[in-house]
Order: sequence, then structure tokens, then C-alpha cells
Amino acid sequence: MKLRFRQRFFSWFDSYDIYSEAGETVYTVKGELAWGHLLRIYDARGEELGAVKEQVMTWLPKFEMYLGDRYIGCIRKEFSFFRPRFRVDCNGWQVEGDWFEWDYRIVNAAGQSIASVSKELWNWTDTYVIDVVRPQDALCVLMLVLAIDAEKCSKN
Repeated sequence: MKLRFRQRFFSWFDSYDIYSEAGETVYTVKGELAWGHLLRIYDARGEELGAVKEQVMTWLPKFEMYLGDRYIGCIRKEFSFFRPRFRVDCNGWQVEGDWFEWDYRIVNAAGQSIASVSKELWNWTDTYVIDVVRPQDALCVLMLVLAIDAEKCSKN
């Protein structure tokens, strides 16, 4: 299952649209005014599915993920010199990123691919292609991508 993740061009807060290969809106993400990033995820009908919330009183960036009101895990940026490193506490997954911080792989504990994420260059806004192996993992993968993108935006 391929998803195209595109940040909206004119928005006061972080807002994204996520499209299927057919160009249909699958998810909409709306940022809210909060201490740190607060991103709410909605399905195509406008019903809230979950949220990604940045914890601001931490040494390195940390984002908590929720399905509805239920906490499902977090992702933390780790200190590293060359490649971006994240510690994921969700489903036993790990994130492996490249040096430029444009491409990522999400793998399970056995090293099997869950998803690959590639940044498209030459767009006005952040745009990613997310290739998810199992469609039922798409929402959790999206949460990880949102957290990584929010962390990168905080640095700039």
C-alpha cells in the first residue's frame, strides 16, 4: 500500500493530506496550538483516529502516539553524529534513516520491513511517499513519519 504524504502549503499550523495511489484522501492531519507539536489524524470522513503529541520537557525530542485516547507508544530522537537515530517504543519497531534524513525504513525486531519512507525533492512543501507492507500498519507508520517530520521542522 503506497501513501503520498503532503504538507499543506498555506497553513498556520502543521497540516497534511495523505493520499492513496489513486489520489483519494485517506487521512487528514491537523495541527493544533499547544506546547510542542500536537497533530490530530482524521480519516476521509473527518472522524478522529489518533494523535501525535510532542513532549516538551525532554532533553531530546520525544513524541507520544495515541489511537483515540489510548496511548500506543512513543518515538524519541537519540544522540548521534552521522545518521539520525530514533528509539521507537511501539510494536517492537525500529527506524533506520539515511544521512540526509530523507529516506527511512521501518523494520520489526526481526529486521523485516514494515514500511519505507522517501522524501520527494523539488516540492514546495514536505512531501513523502510511504510504502507500507501491510495496510493495517498504515496509521502507526503515519504517526512515526509525522513525529520525524515534526522533529526535523523543530530543528529549522
